[in-house]
Amino acid sequence: MNTVRKYIVAGLLVWLPLAITIWVLTWLMGTLDGVFAWVLSASQALLPLSVHDVIDSLRRIPGLGVIFVAGALLLTGMFAANFVGQWWLRQWDRVLRKIPIVKSIYNSVKQVSDTLFSSNGNAFREAVLVQYPRQGSWTIAFVTGKPGGEVAGKLPGEYVSVYVPTTPNPTSGFFLMMPRADVHPLRMSVDEALKYVISMGVVAPPEAAPARR
Repeated sequence: MNTVRKYIVAGLLVWLPLAITIWVLTWLMGTLDGVFAWVLSASQALLPLSVHDVIDSLRRIPGLGVIFVAGALLLTGMFAANFVGQWWLRQWDRVLRKIPIVKSIYNSVKQVSDTLFSSNGNAFREAVLVQYPRQGSWTIAFVTGKPGGEVAGKLPGEYVSVYVPTTPNPTSGFFLMMPRADVHPLRMSVDEALKYVISMGVVAPPEAAPARR
């Protein structure tokens, strides 16, 4: 029985990553196809009846939503990268920031997205080692910047903002402000550190070569 169980576990380790990958991709394609189908349904009210059959046939093509969303993102990025697009985006941004309730949600989401995805953002710029949740317990965290505003004025000395991700889902975690002296930089890259966290310490990054003096 031990031999059979060993073989079953070995087979599970082979197929489970592939099955989860296929499931995630299938869910993503289904979501994007749903967005594309919604756009087609909305466009039917604006287009003549002669093209409704064509729209219905497009809705049944699997994977077309992925191409549509990718193309829309590409065109949006090209529009936002030029002078005219940036001007229009500033006007759009100014309008949304004046709408009650909407402005609070929009500002929060925009600040987070700009920090995470902007090429000059500060998110996850360094992997570090910190003691958390108590002295003697260590975990990997990511430096996201430095405290600012009123908070910075009430903290004595030099502090840094760090994000401590949870395992195996790093999209949730804890935001901490810690003294710089309590934060120990790591030579591993951010990607290697994320893999280490997601794998619950199983996939350890290669040992970095000692720094040259």
